[in-house]
Amino acid sequence: MRWRGRRQSENVEDRRGVGGPAVVGGGIGLMIMALFVAFLGGDPNKVMQQAQQGAPAAQAGGQAELSEKEIEAGEFSKTVLADTEDVWNAIFKEQFGKAYPPPTMVLFSGKVKSACGFASSASGPFYCPADRKLYLDTSFFDQMAKELGAPGDFAQAYVIAHEVGHHVQNLMGHTQYVEEVRRTRSKTEANEASVRLELQADFLAGVMFHHAQLTKQILEPGDIEEGLRAAAAIGDDRLQQRSQGYVVPESFTHGTSEQRLTWFMKGLQTGDINQGDTFQAQEL
Repeated sequence: MRWRGRRQSENVEDRRGVGGPAVVGGGIGLMIMALFVAFLGGDPNKVMQQAQQGAPAAQAGGQAELSEKEIEAGEFSKTVLADTEDVWNAIFKEQFGKAYPPPTMVLFSGKVKSACGFASSASGPFYCPADRKLYLDTSFFDQMAKELGAPGDFAQAYVIAHEVGHHVQNLMGHTQYVEEVRRTRSKTEANEASVRLELQADFLAGVMFHHAQLTKQILEPGDIEEGLRAAAAIGDDRLQQRSQGYVVPESFTHGTSEQRLTWFMKGLQTGDINQGDTFQAQEL
């Protein structure tokens, strides 16, 4: 993926090296990590258990000095965030006649406090609707590449674009709808609404890359394959099959591998946000 030498977002809070109390939140990252561990023959339940226990606290005495890898990971993430800003600002002006209010990306190390509660790095990247911030521990990318056998900057960019997709959903009112379903309806209905929300975020990630490619030619050979592997790898069916030997469709909260792949590709190929209403789709 071509990302060097381009604009980096200024909507970033760099809290790396600063620790805090650990209570695990949710996020796409935890599912990716658990599933990749399963693919490598490990026990994904241990990943979940480690997430519940929290990551080690950062050393006292303020923010630690960043390594070259951490600096590069931050620059990469800021560049991807800038791409999302450019794309969604253009789409919002064209579709809605108004400017796009971008999220703030919080780069943290170890543990972080958000308006949605405390979280550890084990929970992976996540978006908090309450403060409109995207939280990312940049060491997650190094874990994907070295420990989980999942290298690739486009796959990493997909994770960020997916979480920004949740921000777009928040602005459009879809997040509030799903929260209402969770409060007032059955667990099965709430899970279905969550699946539709996640699949739409996959679609919106694809839309972002479609337009970024048109305007900036960011893709290199192999990038699409990386994105497809990342989208397919986090399906509920694959995770459940590998962790417990069977699947329970009514418990799905993110969608199957095929569904996630389908909606990501639909956004990538069309670039049309009007084709991504998963809440009205008869078939996912």
